[in-house]
Amino acid sequence: MLSSHKYFQDKIVLLLIGLNFFLVCATIFVIISRIIANSGSSYIAQYRGDVGIGAFTTGSIIDFIYFIIFAVLMTAFHFTLSLKTYNIRRQLSVVILLMSVFLLVITLIVSNSLLALR
Repeated sequence: MLSSHKYFQDKIVLLLIGLNFFLVCATIFVIISRIIANSGSSYIAQYRGDVGIGAFTTGSIIDFIYFIIFAVLMTAFHFTLSLKTYNIRRQLSVVILLMSVFLLVITLIVSNSLLALR
C-alpha cells in the first residue's frame, strides 16, 4: 500500500498517466468523429505499398473500433504493469509509461491517416 501511495505522488508518473489519458481520449474522439463524418459502408483498412494497384484493402467500421479497444486495453495494461514495477525500480515504471505514450501516438497517427484516405 505504501508503494502505491508513493506512485501516485510522483510528479513524472502523474504527468505520464495524464498524458496517456489525454491520448486515449484524443484517439477515441478522432476515430469516432471521422467515422461519423464519413459514415460510409467501407473504409480503407490496410495499405500495402509493395502490392501496386491493389495496395488499398477496404474494411468496415469494426476495424477502427479495434483501434479504440487496442488503445484502452494497452493503456490499462501499461498502467497496471507500471504500478506493479514501481516497487522494483522507479525508472522502469517511467519507461513503461513512456512506451505507452509512444504506442498511443503511433495508434493515433495510423488510425487518422487511414481514415483520412477515404
